[in-house]
Amino acid sequence: MDISLWEFAALAAAAVLVGFSKTAVSGANTVSLAVFAAVLPARESTGVLLPVLIAGDVLAVLTYRRHAHWPTLWRLFPAVAGGVVVGTVFLMWADDAVVRTSIGAILLMMAAVTLWRRRAPAVEPEASHPSRGSRLKAPSYGVLGGFTTMVANAGGPVMSMYLLSAGFQKLGFLGTSAWFFLIVNTSKVPFSVGLGLIDAHSLLLDAALVLFVIPGALIGKAAVHRINQRLFERLVIGATVLGGLQLLLR
Repeated sequence: MDISLWEFAALAAAAVLVGFSKTAVSGANTVSLAVFAAVLPARESTGVLLPVLIAGDVLAVLTYRRHAHWPTLWRLFPAVAGGVVVGTVFLMWADDAVVRTSIGAILLMMAAVTLWRRRAPAVEPEASHPSRGSRLKAPSYGVLGGFTTMVANAGGPVMSMYLLSAGFQKLGFLGTSAWFFLIVNTSKVPFSVGLGLIDAHSLLLDAALVLFVIPGALIGKAAVHRINQRLFERLVIGATVLGGLQLLLR
């Protein structure tokens, strides 16, 4: 890929943010998504970004693997698989404008629903166990998460909204999302290769960019314990809203 030094610097900064988002503020990598799509062709950018995200997922799992809530993951995976298939079909005919508008609208809708739910009393005081009511939401959030992660690598905010609405605290949130995205993003690789989004040229660029994920992850690991739960939730929701607006207005 023919990119300038400044464009590579922008991609490298976005890769640092990917690492930070994976170990501190999930959903913040929607900004990285926007940077990649601004520097590279929108569709091709998803193929370049995916291995960078997987590198961040590996670091997040190594950091928070003990805090995952596996019953939540098993409830989500079947619906996510369906969403990935729908997203693959969608990518076969949708142009960049349709993809951006669809994903941006979904992200803003998820943020609005979560803000509305936060007006009610907390439903789950336990740190890493979701409420019973959240189980009913798993299929719908799972399909949306699978769809958005396939078409634009934007599943993070959708799943962030689900985990927050289910009552997860910081470590349970980060551990569950770490395993979720490592498994889901890895499973997307064959689909992305089949669509021509990942090839030898994109992997060559990835080989340079993944090095920048590591310092971002270390910064996130150091920062997460300094962020209280209320601020953590606000940052996640704020990153989701910003990501949705960027997709709609770009």
